[in-house]
Amino acid sequence: MSSVNLHSDLFLHYYKAWGGVEDYESENLGIPDFFQRVPQDNEILPAKLREDARSALLERKSLRLLSNVELQEFWYLLERYHSPPTVNGEKFMDYENFRKASKEASPKAKQYFTAATFVKLLREDEVLSRINILTFFNYVMKKVWLQQTHVGISLYDVCGEGYLRETDLENYMLELIPTLCQLSDLEPTFQTFYVCTAVRKFFFFLDPLRSGRVRITDILASGFLDSMLELREVSTSEAQLAANWFSHQSAVRVYGSYLLLDEDRNGLLTRSELSRFGNGTLTDVFLDRVFQEC
Repeated sequence: MSSVNLHSDLFLHYYKAWGGVEDYESENLGIPDFFQRVPQDNEILPAKLREDARSALLERKSLRLLSNVELQEFWYLLERYHSPPTVNGEKFMDYENFRKASKEASPKAKQYFTAATFVKLLREDEVLSRINILTFFNYVMKKVWLQQTHVGISLYDVCGEGYLRETDLENYMLELIPTLCQLSDLEPTFQTFYVCTAVRKFFFFLDPLRSGRVRITDILASGFLDSMLELREVSTSEAQLAANWFSHQSAVRVYGSYLLLDEDRNGLLTRSELSRFGNGTLTDVFLDRVFQEC
């Protein structure tokens, strides 16, 4: 018996022993699989195979993205092919130079030099039919950021189906908090409340059917994550922090307002206690719906 056949037999043996199910029927009929069932907790080897395959896929996607050095080279390329004249110090590029720059761009950057992108960034008041190179660069930066963030969040997608459960999103938040300098003063005892509050905002708006999970694409499109990542900026004014729902100041304000309603200090709000929120502006219908949901 060859080593290849031996390895194949051993793999099938342990695959079935550790929970894998072999689909003989579809294999014999020559029908390809159109649906891959998510392995259960007791299916050890299939779950591990799925996890490793997903990690390899995310790594490949990450390697296709422009790095910081490549983004800098991309900017130098745009400056080199800008089309005079400048307007108030801003540089522009016509379509001819746009095509020339695309030929010199790196393989990773070529995907952004499309006619559709040029037309999308073309302003109606630009009489010379040029695009602002800074606008183009910011567009590419935003695309790269979204793709990087999508890959980063997908690492917490345990099932690998493009969704995050509450526990998955909580784990992501816990890993994200240390990178947000505006949350450096967050006390460990308050962190649990902060994470719970932040996660509930995502689920309240992005999971209207209360399915217990939100799509990663919806998280990226909602703009909530953008607001959270603004807390990475060191030079953020107090007014901006006060307006940011995810800031430390905002979380403390929300926590304090509910703490004042908790008369018996048991950590829970009764219907009568919640009815005093906002000087009694909550309607009976709203209160009934809140406690029906809870």
